[in-house]
Amino acid sequence: MSNEKQGLPVGHDAGRGAYVLAATCDLNGCFRGKRVEAASLDKILKNGIRMPMSSIGVDIWGTDVFANSLTLDQGDLDGICEPTERGPIPLAWTATRAQFVPMWMRAETGEPFFGDPRRTLADILNRFRAVQLTPVVATEVEFYLIDPKSPRAKPLTQMPVGHADAKDTIYSLEELAEVGPFLDDVYAMAAACGVAVDAATSESGPSQFEFNLVHGPDALRVADDTVFFKQIVRNMARKHGFAATFMAKPYPAHSGSGLHVHFSIVDAQGRNVFDNGGPEGTVLMRQAVAGLIDAMPDCTALFAPHLNSFRRLCPDSLAPTTAAWGYENRTAAIRIPGGPAVARRIEHRVAGIDANPYLVVAAILGAAIDGITRRAEPPMPTAGNTYASDAKSLPATWLAALDLFEQSAIVKRIFQPKLIEMFSTCKRQELAVFNRDISDLEYASYLHSV
Repeated sequence: MSNEKQGLPVGHDAGRGAYVLAATCDLNGCFRGKRVEAASLDKILKNGIRMPMSSIGVDIWGTDVFANSLTLDQGDLDGICEPTERGPIPLAWTATRAQFVPMWMRAETGEPFFGDPRRTLADILNRFRAVQLTPVVATEVEFYLIDPKSPRAKPLTQMPVGHADAKDTIYSLEELAEVGPFLDDVYAMAAACGVAVDAATSESGPSQFEFNLVHGPDALRVADDTVFFKQIVRNMARKHGFAATFMAKPYPAHSGSGLHVHFSIVDAQGRNVFDNGGPEGTVLMRQAVAGLIDAMPDCTALFAPHLNSFRRLCPDSLAPTTAAWGYENRTAAIRIPGGPAVARRIEHRVAGIDANPYLVVAAILGAAIDGITRRAEPPMPTAGNTYASDAKSLPATWLAALDLFEQSAIVKRIFQPKLIEMFSTCKRQELAVFNRDISDLEYASYLHSV
């Protein structure tokens, strides 16, 4: 099998690594897999590896979720992890030469396993193919660089005492220059892995950065790239002596980190079906917006899948709290950017960077095609401050978001039952652990005072 067919850079030898890491992406966006000797690469590419299906649904700590039907009721069956069409990439976790083989899971019977988030996105994309439409997708990845030795988030850039916002960091060329060698290595590793990266910017938080990934007509590859890119950033940060965090809100007083998704849709002739020659976009675009607005509260659990996620979704933060849309309005959850009509697109601004990119893109595209299929009508666009509008509120807590997700008829139209079951049971288990914990603040407040 040629390097070109395997998706490797020209001239790269996939077999020269000292070992091979083969892994799937679980519901939390974490890699789960095995290390094997490099001599077994061909065998893995041909036959895949066996792993318990339940391994994709473990909680954030890697603990089995016993409430789903796989672990106990079905005897913890194995699935078959097959190489994706991407093939091996040089995404090593250490200085030792290695290859990473991204996998996705199917059942032993050969059927797709829809507990796998990548299979879920592929299922959504099949619905677009059935009507000869193709989403063109791009992502924006935000993160903080932090001191790896601190138990709490501590920025590389120290803020002046007494004034947390005294240093202007947004779009700061100085802050980009301070981590220039790190950025160079991120670009180099991304290129080696076939991940197309565009601009890097300094964001408003201390040591916060954003990368724009290049848009493309293969949404599955774009989601792959986003998952790989997060690991590239982690690896390169470690190499340079610091760490990268993808928490949605690591600092109470500073900006959260989002995973914004831009998309348009092209028809069989390659024409952007959102483009009507003007700034307002087509009827079909508004139908897609309507689908996104309708599904947004019920899908918030996917866009904000952790306890910390909801610290980001707060008023007056440029992170949305309502299911509103508008033209060139960054307070809105759905923004229609300006620019040339031929590039008319939708920006979805709800997800935090802590969310699973496969599930985020699947929820967005699934809601869009649902709105188009139903010929749904959106509410009026909001021109001003959406935090003060009468748009429907997003759930404000993790529990409320999970309740909506589980009860939603829209979610059941978009997702397969296995994905809904596995995601819900995973998140319920995580929530129960946090609910049992007694924080330092609780002890400080109550231990000697009540």
